[in-house]
Amino acid sequence: MKRFCLALDLHDDPEKIRQYRHYHTKEGIWPEIPQGMREVGILDMEIYLLGTRLFMILEVPDGWDFDQEMSRLGRLERQPEWEAFVWQYQVPVPWAKPGEKWVLMEKIFDLDRDF
Repeated sequence: MKRFCLALDLHDDPEKIRQYRHYHTKEGIWPEIPQGMREVGILDMEIYLLGTRLFMILEVPDGWDFDQEMSRLGRLERQPEWEAFVWQYQVPVPWAKPGEKWVLMEKIFDLDRDF
């Protein structure tokens, strides 16, 4: 299994953060969104929040091509609409390239690998 970790920020607005959290619950998420994730091979996805910083963990099969499959995900049913919708809550991290939303993080420590 392979893991990718990404970061993104939210607007510093408690009401917008509350709404964003709601849209990431079983009651609030559009059903096509998790269906699409599974369709492109995402085994698990978790999003954590600290203040306004979001941290996403994607778990995927070995050999999964991040760029290819994320591009394919972005073309599936309702995915572009979802991305446009959640953008009202999101802000790129300071290190994002122009037009980039979620930014891949660099792994710098691995207990199993390094020790």
